[in-house]
Amino acid sequence: MRDLKRLLRYIKPHWEKFAVATFAMMVVGLLEIAIGSLIVPIFDQALAKGSGQRTQTLFGLQHLIPDSGLAAWKTISLLMLTFTLAKGVAEYFSTVLMARIGQSAVLKLRQDLYGHLLNQAASFFERHRTNYLVSRLVTSAAAIEVSVTSTLRDMLRESFTLVCFLTASFYYSWRLTLGSLVIAPIVAVLTARFGTALRNLSRESFEGNKELTDTAQEALSNQTIVKAYRAEARESSRFTAVAQRIVRANLRTARIAGFAPPTIEMIGVIFIAFLLFFSQREIVSGRMNAAQFVTFLFFPVSQLRPDAQTFAPAKQHGTGTRGRPSRLGNHGRARRDAGKERRP
Repeated sequence: MRDLKRLLRYIKPHWEKFAVATFAMMVVGLLEIAIGSLIVPIFDQALAKGSGQRTQTLFGLQHLIPDSGLAAWKTISLLMLTFTLAKGVAEYFSTVLMARIGQSAVLKLRQDLYGHLLNQAASFFERHRTNYLVSRLVTSAAAIEVSVTSTLRDMLRESFTLVCFLTASFYYSWRLTLGSLVIAPIVAVLTARFGTALRNLSRESFEGNKELTDTAQEALSNQTIVKAYRAEARESSRFTAVAQRIVRANLRTARIAGFAPPTIEMIGVIFIAFLLFFSQREIVSGRMNAAQFVTFLFFPVSQLRPDAQTFAPAKQHGTGTRGRPSRLGNHGRARRDAGKERRP
């Protein structure tokens, strides 16, 4: 929570752009349900034989479309193109504005961090390696930029879209919507568990890559010490141990990424099978027709469909090294470590 407050401090000077980007995300959510609502007039007006019926749908779109025939197709096509174009423009502005906010925030952060480093005493630079400090300026700051431009943007956009989809679902059938919410905690718990496991494994793989870089750098930049104390086998075993740890983490990540989407999809299919049974009663009772049910089904299915990025391993940028002193960089310590491998 404290880190989030510090991050918002860098976003605060750009609140005007953030407000416009947020509004654009809300427009995207509204246009998403507007496109989905066109399913009703497609069935009841465009595909109707003879004179179609104007079934109630969101935003009163049925009143903008002729009863049937080619005119209905033309109007629906024009509305779909208009809504899609407007949604694309809104997504463009939200993406670009959030990118500008993220780049401005990371620029200010790097300036503050670099100024803070320049004001440190000489003892500070003796305790911390140069490549470790540089990695904080480059890698860690870039991760914050990704958090602002991608993570925060996607979180807000998906939240607005979810609220709009729930509103549309309640509009078409509040009974089926309440029944649909039963599956939401199950999907949320599974998604959270899979996501947490993937993040932990991604962090382990990222730290392993940094340690691998550090290990190779130590040995290769101090070859004279390694050869003098005949520590080639020791350095090779260190490198292999770190590389094997990365392989194990990546394999576990692949297993989770392969298992999670089919599991969520199977739960969704079982849910739809039960939903079809209860929707038949709604249609027979006259509370909704087939076109409204198909439109209603569009909204929860759009949320239940596993996204390829949802269970993708988190991307880490850079190869910064950890903030520990180099064993081979310090000749005295290197001689003690390498001496363990040497026999008189």
